[in-house]
Amino acid sequence: MSDLGSEELEEEGENDIGGIYKFKSGARYIGEYVKNKKHGHGTFIYPDGSRYEGEWADDLRHGYGVYYYVNNDTYTGEWFAHQRHGQGTYFYAETGSKYVGTWVNGQQEGAAELIHLNHRYQGKFLNKNPVGPGKYVFDIGCEQHGEYRLTDVERGEEEEEEETTMMTLVPKWKATKITELALWTPTLPEEHPPAEAPGPEEVLGAEGDGELMEEGQALADISEGETDSLRPGEDDGDSTREDSREYGIVSFEEEESKQSELPE
Repeated sequence: MSDLGSEELEEEGENDIGGIYKFKSGARYIGEYVKNKKHGHGTFIYPDGSRYEGEWADDLRHGYGVYYYVNNDTYTGEWFAHQRHGQGTYFYAETGSKYVGTWVNGQQEGAAELIHLNHRYQGKFLNKNPVGPGKYVFDIGCEQHGEYRLTDVERGEEEEEEETTMMTLVPKWKATKITELALWTPTLPEEHPPAEAPGPEEVLGAEGDGELMEEGQALADISEGETDSLRPGEDDGDSTREDSREYGIVSFEEEESKQSELPE
């Protein structure tokens, strides 16, 4: 990526209007200028063929913009002081993969998602490398959970006939479990049909029911009074048992005494 900042114009002097400006290096700028600096919205075409379209501040890429690289890669997102900084998406043209997430001072750093053609990785990054816990989501319908751990890797180098060994930290994936991909389905509230207004016949029926309820209440009061007057006393119990014998009804006590009299 070309990081050309302030370029010398072919014509000296301050420019506070928009237009097309050519530089001695072969670069071109189409956009807004303030006090001889790229400021506002504009497109800068670099000598190598790459270009930036977006916001500028004091001759620096600053704000939101898109950078088109020579190898057909693209970065779309936030810029700060000429560097990728904030939320942005980097598309790799050769593989079709893309990094969607946080950038710090031009580097992939923070929470992000690295999307490939048939799977994706979700986790955190540091200096372009994944670190810590994360998960791989596969299109076949499963997720692999785990974490990236920094592992020492020996690298031998020869220097002035003396072989030296250098240790390099490389992130290595350690899988812990595989689960099915959980699909989210919304739960809609049950819809109740609107209550219909009662018709004339239902209104008349309701009035009739009211009259029947009043008559029933009166009968209930009378029945309660008669029940109190007819509540059996001790003598009534004997007469009840005699009536039971007359109709062949045997009480539980009598049945139990008969069972005790049966021969063993």
